[in-house]
Amino acid sequence: MKNSKITFSPAGARDALEARIGLRVAARLSQGTMALDGDISERLRFAREKALERARAVRTAESRPAVAVSTSGAAVLGGGAGWWVKLGSVLPLLALAAGLFLIQYLHSEAQIETAAEIDAELLADDLPPAAYNDAGFVEFLKTPRD
Repeated sequence: MKNSKITFSPAGARDALEARIGLRVAARLSQGTMALDGDISERLRFAREKALERARAVRTAESRPAVAVSTSGAAVLGGGAGWWVKLGSVLPLLALAAGLFLIQYLHSEAQIETAAEIDAELLADDLPPAAYNDAGFVEFLKTPRD
């Protein structure tokens, strides 16, 4: 058998070639089945019918729309969807990333605001800031006032 490069331009030519190959394979398989038992030939016939059902299902699945409803009633997306489906799948990720950045920004702003309030109270207090470093000041805070 020669190794040649085959290109498929029109879809009809590809289907015709697949059909010819399928007929050749079926003819080769049928040649040796005459000498088989009835049970084995029946199982082979059943397997051929199942293969044909699957092939038909694949062909009809290729021609179905992008969104189909399964037997359970759930919507199923197909693979031949447009750019808007791809954008729709990326948008939740972008929204999640933007939300995380916003939370981080607001958290750091709250920390800066809290630190600024504490600094303002320390500087406006009558007690000098160096007194907070004194070990005796901690004891002063721990003793009860009368």
